[in-house]
Amino acid sequence: MIPREKNPDYINSFLDYSITILNKSPNSVKEYNYDLTNFFRFIMIRFNMTNEEDPEKIDITKFTKDDLRKITLEDIHSYISHLAIDNRAKATTRARKISTLRIFFKYATVKEKLLDVNPAQNLETPKLEKRMPKYLSLEQSQKLLKVADSTDNRNYKRDFAITTLFLNCGMRLSELVGINIRDIDFDENKMTVIGKGNKERVIYLNKSCINAINDYLASRPAPSLIKRDSKNSDKALFLSEQKKRISNRTVQLIITKELEAAGLDTKKLSVHKLRHTAATLMYQYGNVDIRALQVLLGHESISTTEIYTHVANQQARNAIESNPLADFNK
Repeated sequence: MIPREKNPDYINSFLDYSITILNKSPNSVKEYNYDLTNFFRFIMIRFNMTNEEDPEKIDITKFTKDDLRKITLEDIHSYISHLAIDNRAKATTRARKISTLRIFFKYATVKEKLLDVNPAQNLETPKLEKRMPKYLSLEQSQKLLKVADSTDNRNYKRDFAITTLFLNCGMRLSELVGINIRDIDFDENKMTVIGKGNKERVIYLNKSCINAINDYLASRPAPSLIKRDSKNSDKALFLSEQKKRISNRTVQLIITKELEAAGLDTKKLSVHKLRHTAATLMYQYGNVDIRALQVLLGHESISTTEIYTHVANQQARNAIESNPLADFNK
């Protein structure tokens, strides 16, 4: 929950705008609040507006609209430098915080007219290194599914359905946890999920997914036993031992245990890596068009999806290098 009473009015107005107009998710808005709080704490120290040694205790409600107008691009650069040097923040972290500042200052300048000049207008994003996503091979994926289907676990039907959806559909953790039974169209073999930015998209379900879901539903607790709460647990597809909507943390623990049982490295593999796995397998084995894969994964930009073409290219390179004639010299 966002501590609105600890924010200046203009930050709360921005958060409201982000939810109602920009249609940002509660998690995104929470991140905006966190980023802006840290930024204004830094600026208050830079402007000599506080003697507080503990940044966590700095009261940013004292940072007025007049103070806001004094911020320059140089001040923002100083903050980004602080993140990189003092906090050792990765380029991806800095890029996210820069994005928050850009959106906020554009709002303050264009929408609220609090500023005559947008200090973040020429703010650049650090160059991000494109890393090859880690993923499971086809053989490892099959092994993980066998582990998930182990009857030693009393919730094996639920856990198998969860793992099957991850590996076949490439959905995000939050999307899986948010699935309601009514979101599934069993006649058309498809499902609606809510992705980033509260954007709704359709995911088509193959035979493995439909069979796994039906097997789980047959063992799912009766509706009368399921608790009604703010998370709409009575409507949720996947339930915890407490008969409530399953949490992100519980799903993470389920997948971690399965990875360990399958003899896979849990330091390098996680729930999100199953999303990478699904995308990679579809691209490598299914001849899936990159645009179709973009829609399926819910990527806003095609550049995000293109990383899976790099995976295929790397495998092609490895295949050439593994040719027994690769070291032949005249």
